[in-house]
Order: sequence, then C-alpha cells, then structure tokens
Amino acid sequence: MQNRLIRHTYSLLNADQVQLTLTWRYKGIISPYARFYYIESGEGQLHDAQGTVKLEKGYLYLIPSYTMCDMLCTDTMSQYFVQFFEDSEIGFSMFEEIKAIVKVPASELDVQLFRRLIEINPNRGINNSYDPKTYENEAFYQYCQKLNLNQGLAEFYETQGILKQLSSRFLASKEAFAHEYNQHSKMIFEAKSYILKNLDSELSVADLAGRANQNTDYFSRQFKLQVGTRPLHYINHKRIERAQYLMATSSMNYTQIACSLGFDNLSYFSKSFKKITGLSPGAYKKQVYREAIR
Repeated sequence: MQNRLIRHTYSLLNADQVQLTLTWRYKGIISPYARFYYIESGEGQLHDAQGTVKLEKGYLYLIPSYTMCDMLCTDTMSQYFVQFFEDSEIGFSMFEEIKAIVKVPASELDVQLFRRLIEINPNRGINNSYDPKTYENEAFYQYCQKLNLNQGLAEFYETQGILKQLSSRFLASKEAFAHEYNQHSKMIFEAKSYILKNLDSELSVADLAGRANQNTDYFSRQFKLQVGTRPLHYINHKRIERAQYLMATSSMNYTQIACSLGFDNLSYFSKSFKKITGLSPGAYKKQVYREAIR
C-alpha cells in the first residue's frame, strides 16, 4: 500500500499569506480541489454539513475537495492558505475517507513549511478576489498548471515534499484511514482502483464481485463495511466528483461529460448530479464560471 502513496503527487494552485477582514464571507462553496489553512492570528468560521468549525490561532485546517462549506471572518484574521489538486495514477484521494473539515493543532514545523512553500512558489496568490466563485474557472486552472510546469526540478520536489508533510498531519489525525491501509482490504482496494480507472464504462456489482472471485452479496457487504457505502452509490459519487472536476477545468459540455462518465442520458446525469451535490449542473457551473481570473 505504501507504494501507492509514493506515486501520489500534487498540482499546486495557490499558496499565500493574507490579511482578511469582514468582507471574507462566502456561502455554498464546493470546489474540486483541497485546501490547507493555518491561522496566524484572529478568528473566523467554517461551516459544513457536520456543523461549525472555529478558525483560530495556532491551528491547521483541511477542507477536502468536494466539501460544501460556508466561510467567514468574524473581525480580522491572518491566514496562510494552500489550494491544490491531488494527482494519482488511479484517481485516489489521500483524503478519500475524510468527508468533513478537519482541525489539528499546528507545530512550529508546520508554520515553517507554509512559509517555505510560499517562498519557493512566489506570486501564487489570488489576484482579483478571495471569493472562490469568482476565480474558479478553466483559465485559472490552466494558468496555475503552467506555473507548475515551469518549476525547476528542485522546487518541484520540495513543493511535493512539503504538501506530503502537511497532508500527513491530517492522515495521522483520522482513525477512519486505518482500513484504507489494512492488508485485509486488498480486495476492496483493487475494486476501487478498477472503478476509478473505468468510470466511463458500464460498471455492475456482479462484474466487480466476479473480478474478486466473490459472491455478489458477500462482496457488496464487504464493500459497504470497509468503504461505508454500497458499490453503486460509490460509483455514482465518483462519477459526479469527476464531472465537477471536468466542468471546472475543461470546455466539455454537459452531454460530453455525461457520455465520458458512462451515463446513459443527460437527464439521468442531471438528476444524479443534483441528488449528490444539491445543485443542478447549471447552478454548479455558474458558481465556478462566474468570472474569469484574468
């Protein structure tokens, strides 16, 4: 399992230290990338489906990708932030099992890592607005990717190392990750890998069970026990997450996205999208394409 983590890399979007005020107040933010925050001073709040998380001095925060939340500053706040995509050979997220905002105490090393990341990645702030609904768009992602491709080899490896170190702070904090690295989960890990590689294909529980040489009912029970949801529910969620990513980072239309993810028709895709995200495809696209960054 550890080899999978070694193959995991990141695409840095932004890294900066900012002074926020009462104007930092945004609702219903759902992004296809993850965020790390470190609060140097001041206070704020994050609110997700699990409740309210206080932003306070001396703590690190993780907002996993595809987690809808509200964010606000209650007075003034000095914040370090990093925004990034996760890249792996099969599409796994290191935060696969984390479904809510996570808060952990920060160490002095964590603070140094944030500062060093900003130092070796200059000019990676957000130029026009701190509102994600304003800057999230295809041009924004392409611009950030261009900066990543222009990194020197030393800066690239150091950036990857820092992001992995910061990630480890949240992996260590969640017992929910234990089964992900349990050797007894090999069957389920291979099934999830196959699903992520074949989201554009017809996927059935019977086929997945057959690949694992298991009875369909037994396989389905084991999948739910280890993943927390039935196989078909997991497949639909991963297809919709991939759709959110494509809607934000490509020029594909809804029909093209639906076809590329194995949906039989646009109507079923739209219903599935709204059921899982709470937004129609059109409403989601308005959120991430409201304005261009440049």
